Amino acid sequence: MTIPRQFSPFDRLIIEFQHALGTSLGQAHAERPNPAGNLPDPALAEPERRHAAGLMRINHTGEVCAQALYLGQAAVARDDATRRHLQHAAQEEADHLAWCGDRLAELDSRPSVFNPLWYAGSYAIGLAAGLRGDGWNLGFVVETERQVEAHLEEHLQTLPTGDERSRAILRTMKADEARHADDAEQAGARVLPQPIPRLMALTSRLMKAVAYRT
Repeated sequence: MTIPRQFSPFDRLIIEFQHALGTSLGQAHAERPNPAGNLPDPALAEPERRHAAGLMRINHTGEVCAQALYLGQAAVARDDATRRHLQHAAQEEADHLAWCGDRLAELDSRPSVFNPLWYAGSYAIGLAAGLRGDGWNLGFVVETERQVEAHLEEHLQTLPTGDERSRAILRTMKADEARHADDAEQAGARVLPQPIPRLMALTSRLMKAVAYRT
């Protein structure tokens, strides 16, 4: 019988640091096929290409933040079921990260240069949320995913008309985010009091404004 390896606190710190570097600066790898599949890559006018790239850069940065948030929460989750829920959500967010990165490359663009800062800030928020208890942990999942759903719907409406590759990716992401929120609600998420959702929305707007351009 294989005995699971026990990691020391220092081992876990190194693993978390390596993950942070890989997520914010490296190229993610998806476990699921890219939803864009064999859809044709349209010939976009330069302003359309830049706009599509800006939107996909926002979504890529959002997935960097989601990885950090959920892994920070999982690191201090008190209940094994909550920890598994967060880790599973983080893995699906890693698929989203890879798909957005692939689309940015197809659009001859790149991720945000500020991704390491966004990762660090989101990880700290995840730790703070997790330390409040598992109900708050799951409440952050619900609020995060509902806000992400809303901005994905906005992006679906404002993408260039012919960009079905980006649109296919965002549709799948939106369905996943809705499922993550529903699962967290069923697992006992607490409703976050104001002004927390409002502050999350303000932070999201700042991130979107910066990531769209850089």
